[in-house]
This record gives sequence, structure tokens and C-alpha cells, in this order.
Amino acid sequence: MGTHDSFRDRFTRRRVPIVVLVTYVIALLAWAAVVGRWLPMPGGQMELQMSDPGAPEAMAVSNGLTGISLYLLMWGVMMIAMMYPSSVPLFRLYAETLEGTTAAGKATRVGAFIGTYALVWTLTGIVPLVVNAVVPIVTLANAHGGLLVGGSLLLLSGYQLSPYKYRCLRYCRSPLGFLMSHHRPGVRGAVRMSWQFSVFCVGCCWALFAFMVIVGSMNIVWMALIAVVLSLERTVAWGEQLARAVGVLAGIAGSTVIVIALV
Repeated sequence: MGTHDSFRDRFTRRRVPIVVLVTYVIALLAWAAVVGRWLPMPGGQMELQMSDPGAPEAMAVSNGLTGISLYLLMWGVMMIAMMYPSSVPLFRLYAETLEGTTAAGKATRVGAFIGTYALVWTLTGIVPLVVNAVVPIVTLANAHGGLLVGGSLLLLSGYQLSPYKYRCLRYCRSPLGFLMSHHRPGVRGAVRMSWQFSVFCVGCCWALFAFMVIVGSMNIVWMALIAVVLSLERTVAWGEQLARAVGVLAGIAGSTVIVIALV
């Protein structure tokens, strides 16, 4: 009896907060939607695979408002799949600051906090659409694929090794400090705090996502690799060292790819 009670105690809501379980379930469903191609995406008459570099962006732009809306839906689900798992410490700590609040009030504020985080990341999908409208990625990939990939790797390298990367990364790695210094009450406060924190997250990870767009924003393999890298950067003790290693490796790989493309 005592052993059974001890085992059960390990899985109480106090040990495994409901916000943690909900976050992981949402992320798992998002991954299933992406991998299973559950999300609608207009293809038009373009002979492109969704995993091709610039293909989703080209399809979206060529299909007007409908295509753009569906692309942002797809991008938002991708961001939830990739960013929510490493954001569990942030969501859990925020929920813990609401002790003493009614269950309904806590659920509303946590929902606003998590939802705002997803909204900010969804809005970042506007950037690749604008870039593609100005300079079609598909055309560049077909004509100068090596230079495009090499250049994006050098951009990634430069940012990974920049001071601003580590300023943003430290906020992402220490959400408690952010919550203590930026705490605001109520639902409006939850939205404001989440928006501010999301900006730091975007500042931390944007170069990785820029590279993902170049190699194919619906390429599942690259999605998974980038999700693992950014998650480790934000959660493990050696995350900053990993970020620097990625920067160095990206610089070496980018230089090599450009040299090969020019030969």
C-alpha cells in the first residue's frame, strides 16, 4: 500500500503541473499535423514539392490572401511544434506565479500567456513571405543553390557568434529572472509579458529559422534538427557552448559550400 501511494504521489498535479502536460500534448499534436500533412496548403499549378526550398512561400504568394492565410496557419503550427517543448520551463514558472488565483483565473491567464507566445511566432511567418515576394527563393535556389545555402550558413554563423544572440539566449535560458523583473498582473499583464519574452525568443532563434526557410521550411528532417538544436541551446547547461559550436560549424560549412559553388 505504501509503495503504491509513493508511486502515485510522483504523478500528482503538484509534481507534474497540468500546464506541462498540456504544453507537451499541444506540441505533439502540432508535430503530428506537420508530419502527417494535415494542414491545407494551396498548390495551384506549380510543380513543386512542399519540402523544396522556397516552395511553400511561392505557393502562398501565388494564391493571394487564401494562400498567405494558409501559410501563416502552417507556419504557426510549425512554430508551436518546434518552440513549445523548450518553453515548458517558462510556462510552468509563470503558472507557479499565479498560486492563490482561482482555477478559472489561472487558466485564463496561462492560456493568454501561451496563446500570445504562439501568436508572435506565427506573425514571424510574414517575414519569409515578404522576402519571397521581393526575391523568389525558388528562383535563386534553382539558379544559385550553392551560393544561397552557403550565404545563409554564413549569416547563421555570424549571428550565432554575435553578442545579441547571447543576450537573448540568456533570457530564454533563465525565464525566472524575466518573470520576476517583468511581472504584470491580470490577463492583460500575461499578454504583455508573453509578448516581451517572445521578442527575446525570436531574437535568439531567428537565424536558425532563416536557414530553415532556405533549405525548405517544410523539410521535416531540417525542422527536427533545428528544433533539437534550439531546444538544447535553451535548456541544457552547455547550451551557450552548443550555440557557439553551431556558429563555428555553420561558418566552416558555409565557406566550403561557397568555394565549391564558385569553382
